[in-house]
Amino acid sequence: MTLFGVVFGAVLFMVVVGEWLGLFGSLTKRVPWLFWLAVIVAGGWPVLAEVVKATVRRRVTSHTLMTIGMLAAIAVGEWPAAVIVVFFMRVGEYVEGFTAEQARRAVKDLTAMAPQTARVERDGAEVEIPVAEVKAGETVVVRPGEKIPVDGEVTAGQATVDQATITGESMPVEAGPGARVFAATIARLGSLRIRAMKVGEDTTFGRVVKLVEEAEANRGDVQRFADRFSGYYLPVVMGVALFTYLLSRNPLATAAVLVVVCSCSFALATPLAMIASIGAAARRGLLIKGGKYLEALSRADVLLLDKTGTLTLGSPQITDVLPLEGFTVDEVLAFAASAERYSEHPLAEAVREAAKAHNLHLGEPAGFEAVPGIGVRAWVNDRLIEVGSSRVISKSEYIPELGNFEAQGKTTLYVVCDGKPAGMLAASDTLRPEVPEALAEMERLGVRRIELLTGDNERTAASLAESLGLQYRANLLPEDKIAVVKEYQAKGHMVVMVGDGVNDAPALAQADVGIAMGAAGSDVSIEAAHVALMREDWTLVPELFRIARRTMRVVRLNLIFTGCYNLVGLSLAALGLLPLTLAAALQSLPDLGILSNSARLLRLRESSIVTEKRHDNN
Repeated sequence: MTLFGVVFGAVLFMVVVGEWLGLFGSLTKRVPWLFWLAVIVAGGWPVLAEVVKATVRRRVTSHTLMTIGMLAAIAVGEWPAAVIVVFFMRVGEYVEGFTAEQARRAVKDLTAMAPQTARVERDGAEVEIPVAEVKAGETVVVRPGEKIPVDGEVTAGQATVDQATITGESMPVEAGPGARVFAATIARLGSLRIRAMKVGEDTTFGRVVKLVEEAEANRGDVQRFADRFSGYYLPVVMGVALFTYLLSRNPLATAAVLVVVCSCSFALATPLAMIASIGAAARRGLLIKGGKYLEALSRADVLLLDKTGTLTLGSPQITDVLPLEGFTVDEVLAFAASAERYSEHPLAEAVREAAKAHNLHLGEPAGFEAVPGIGVRAWVNDRLIEVGSSRVISKSEYIPELGNFEAQGKTTLYVVCDGKPAGMLAASDTLRPEVPEALAEMERLGVRRIELLTGDNERTAASLAESLGLQYRANLLPEDKIAVVKEYQAKGHMVVMVGDGVNDAPALAQADVGIAMGAAGSDVSIEAAHVALMREDWTLVPELFRIARRTMRVVRLNLIFTGCYNLVGLSLAALGLLPLTLAAALQSLPDLGILSNSARLLRLRESSIVTEKRHDNN
């Protein structure tokens, strides 16, 4: 960009000073026209060949406009002006490519992070082989400081893993036996033995790179508008040039009209901004599959939300332990966890986790029995423990009301010891802590309606929706969620759906923009959604909306600047107030403005909700 500014400024200075002193014309007229022709052909041939091919196919491109400007300058004998057009055509082409390359650096940076070799156990020995030769099921050894070469499951070892390349999260996570790890992440402060599950392009990292590359080629409606605009713009410019000639009979003014508006700024106005935002967002762990989704996000006014795994953590947790007379909290929890010690029910896992958090010693259950629809019973330390629904106390003494857990949307477990009620446990799927602030931020951003869509029962849905101040619909099947999305779309709303990408996949696909929460490692999530958030962080949702709106503001500013510049330049040229050579030099001015404006979006990786809110408040 600095190089372009220096070159542009130097050439513009020479042209302006030369015109002002009257030296430019006298000097250039001494040069034979054949020399100018040779320079034009040598410098502009690649572009001219492209224009010829496009013309044969009846297509109008931005270079078509520049070629017409160049031919107009040649037609009136202003060879230097034609050379200036070609010069800036090539310089602009170079700078455009350089800026686009800077915008695509996210993909290049990601690709460079991919490990090239892996240390694999074969025939009792560790051998280093290319990553592409690793087979699923093999054991990969990763030492401290090395990149993990595959997606897989840790079978032995312990390490702190930096997952920023996948999730965009700077805080490392602890990985031990049973943990899922991803290719291109880094094992620090420890070593791991990993059973390979996916390698190469099939890894989450490989899919991320592929999706970002595809996103850069996915053109939004506003980009297609820019292409169509060139087709309409050319006849208008030709009409103004003809009108200028008929009124003034001045061929130089007519040529200046064609030259001054022949930049490729309209074609650059959108693609560079989109590419810059998509690349910068990828560094933040937000995979946007194309510019059209940024455009849709900027206009979205309805936000539909899944509950389990999206607003909540997706796994139940014990929230309350209420003992009856004669029992303590630890006793009730230990009874329940011991009886549920080998149960595979999700609530059993929640009970065991709660006991672990209380550092309780669990007894070994004997005679374990799971009773469908009721619960479990087992002998623990010679005591019969029953855990389950209210049916486990149907033949025992009455339990007084200890709290309206159901009204709060919680699941109640009753604990009975030797036929005597010991207490109650309440479990619920915990709300993600950052959700309330994130939803409040969405309202501040102007999203007019936010609605919860869930397959849970009415009472559970009502409890959560009331705590968040949301409208809701309960007892929904996947096809019901699709119907809700279509209902809003039929009313002309731009709909965004946020889900976990599994059972919500159809609704995510139907929405104008489907956002999958925590898509790292999930093929279904990455494929189903239009935007994939690689970590489970709700603060990324309002940030995504801000990125989209900022991108479209830059696009609109690009288009407005280009339009105003062309209007002023065309008017001055038509009135004969803009010399042809100066018009040729100034025609690249909007390109420079657009490139500089779009390059600002490359800094999106440093943005945050807090920073944006502070900026808005000021």
